[in-house]
Amino acid sequence: QACFASLVSQDYVNGTDQEEIRTGVDQCIQKFLDVARQTECFFLQKRLQLSVQKAEQVIKEDVSELRNELQRKEALIQKHLSKLRHWQQVLEDISVQHKKPAEMPQGPLAYLEQASANIPAPMKQT
Repeated sequence: QACFASLVSQDYVNGTDQEEIRTGVDQCIQKFLDVARQTECFFLQKRLQLSVQKAEQVIKEDVSELRNELQRKEALIQKHLSKLRHWQQVLEDISVQHKKPAEMPQGPLAYLEQASANIPAPMKQT
């Protein structure tokens, strides 16, 4: 709140230079970071106390986190496998489409050429 208050305060709006505003904001940010460090230290101390007093609870939490991570990774693997199957099918469909034009003639002229190639040549009389 102090960071925002210093930015919107009437004291800074009415004729204060940029350097003074910057210094005030830097001080507010530093105070905020100090409070954040103190809060983090508090929670780390509580975590340490909990790990000493109830070690089995910490192990249960770790196991739970590992299970959640495994489930997340398994879901990710399934997603990638699904995409892989899709693209394999796309590639297979493309390869089948490229083979079909060679097997089936296109248009009436191509059909006649293929049909005439199957007619046996006349035998020469000697």
